[in-house]
Amino acid sequence: MNKTYIPHTSSRIIIGILLLVSSHCLLSCEKFVDVGSPVTSTNAGNVYNSEDNAPEVLTGVYIRMSQPELSNGGLTGVSYYGGLSADEFTMYDMIPLIANTYYRNELASVDAGGGEFWNSIYPHVFALNASVEGLTAATDIREALRNRLLGEARFTRAFCYFYLTNLYGEVPLLLNSDYKRNAVEPKSSVGLVYKQIETDLLAAQQLLTDAYVEADGMTSKESTARVRPNRAAATALLARTYLYMKEYSKAEAEASKVLGQTTSYKLEPLAGVFVNTSKEAIWQLQPVNAGWNTEDARLFVLPATGPGNLNPVYLSDTLLNSFSVGDNRQIDWIGSLSVSGKEYKYPAKYKNATLGSPVTEYNTVLRLAEQYLIRAEARAQNGNDEGAMDDLNAIRTRAGLPELDYVDKPTTLLAISKERQLELFTEWGHRWLDLKRTETAEALMKVITPKKGGTWKSTAQLYPIPSKDLAANPNLKQNLGY
Repeated sequence: MNKTYIPHTSSRIIIGILLLVSSHCLLSCEKFVDVGSPVTSTNAGNVYNSEDNAPEVLTGVYIRMSQPELSNGGLTGVSYYGGLSADEFTMYDMIPLIANTYYRNELASVDAGGGEFWNSIYPHVFALNASVEGLTAATDIREALRNRLLGEARFTRAFCYFYLTNLYGEVPLLLNSDYKRNAVEPKSSVGLVYKQIETDLLAAQQLLTDAYVEADGMTSKESTARVRPNRAAATALLARTYLYMKEYSKAEAEASKVLGQTTSYKLEPLAGVFVNTSKEAIWQLQPVNAGWNTEDARLFVLPATGPGNLNPVYLSDTLLNSFSVGDNRQIDWIGSLSVSGKEYKYPAKYKNATLGSPVTEYNTVLRLAEQYLIRAEARAQNGNDEGAMDDLNAIRTRAGLPELDYVDKPTTLLAISKERQLELFTEWGHRWLDLKRTETAEALMKVITPKKGGTWKSTAQLYPIPSKDLAANPNLKQNLGY
C-alpha cells in the first residue's frame, strides 16, 4: 500500500523517525542492534548523550533504507523506477499503474507517480538533521563515537540530497529540525545543494575512519561487514559528486584515494561482486526483511511462471543488444527463463530470491568498479588518455573483453559511457542519471519512450513534486511540465 508523507507539515516527524529505531530494528537480522524501549518525545532530546542509544537512531535510518519499499519509492526502489524511466526494462502487460507511469515517462502532478522518492527520502533527512544537531551538542559520549556517528549522519544526509536533487532538480535544502521553518522553505538551486553535499562529505571524511564497525554501531571491534559507512564511502560518494559537478580533477583525486587502498578493496570475480563478503563493496545495505536476501532479487529474479504482478519487469532489448559477444556479464549477471516459447532475460546480479535461505547477499550501494569508471571519465576529460584507458580496460578485462586502444577523446568518452551502461545496469538509477548529466537523455528518450507506449517531453527528466506538499508550502513550486 502506498504511503503519503508530507515533509513540511508535521511537528511529529522527528519523533516518528526516532520511533523507527524500535519498530524497524525489531524486524532486523541478528547483527543489527536489538532495541528495547522506544525513543519517545520525553527522551528523544537526550538520546544522543547515551552511548547505548545514540547509534540506534542511525541504525534505524539504515534499516528504513533497506525496507521493502520498491512499490512506493523507498531509496532502494531507485534501481526499479530509474530503470523504468530509462531504457533498461520492458514492462510486462503495463502493470502496475504507478510503475507504468514511470515506464511511459508520463508522471503527473496529482500524485499518480513521481513523488515516491520525495516522500521516502525527506523523512531520512529530518532524522539525519536531528542526529547532526543532537550529536553536535552531545557531551556525555566518547569523542571517537560521537565523531563517527556525526560522520555517518553527514554522509547519509549527503547521499539523500544527491538523489533528491538528481531526481527532482531544485529542492528545499533543509538542514535543521525546525519544522516551522522547514514548512515554508523554498527550493534551493541545484548548485547550492551540491555545495552542501560536498560540505557534508568533506566533513564526513574527517569524522569517519577507514575501519568498518559492526552493524549495531556500538560493537567496538572492526567488522568484515560493510554496512555502516566509513571514510572510503564518503570519499567514493564525493568522487561521484565531483564528476556530476564536472570538477574532473577533484573527481580523479577522490577516486584515486579509494582505488589506492588495494588491501581493503579490489575488483572481485563477477560472481562475487554482490555477496556480503565482497571486497569490491564500499558500502552495502543489510537486508532486514526476515527470511529474505535483497529486495532487488525478490523483484527482478523471475519465477518459473515468468513475469507477472509481483515481478513485472525484464531486461529491455536496448540493454541486451548493447552487450558484445564474449562479455561474461551476460552470463553472471543476467538470468534467462523460457515460458510458453518466449524467452525472458532478467537482472541476476542478486540471485537469491528464495524465502528462508541463508542471507549471503547485501544491497551494494557503492562499489569499486564505479570508482574506476569515475576516474576513467575524469581522466579522459582532463586529457590523461593513457590513464583513462587503463581504468576503462580494468573493467573490460574483468568482464572478459579485450582491451581498447586510444583513438580520440570523443571515442573514449563514448566507450566509458557504454561501459557504465553495461557495468552498472539496474543499480541505483545510474543509467537514468547518466543520461541526464551527459545531456543525452533528450535524443535517446525521443526514440525509446514511444517504444514504451509514451510520448517524450524534455520536462520528464525531473520527477514531479507531490501535490500535497505544494498545497502545504506556499513557497514550493512545481517542476516544469507538471
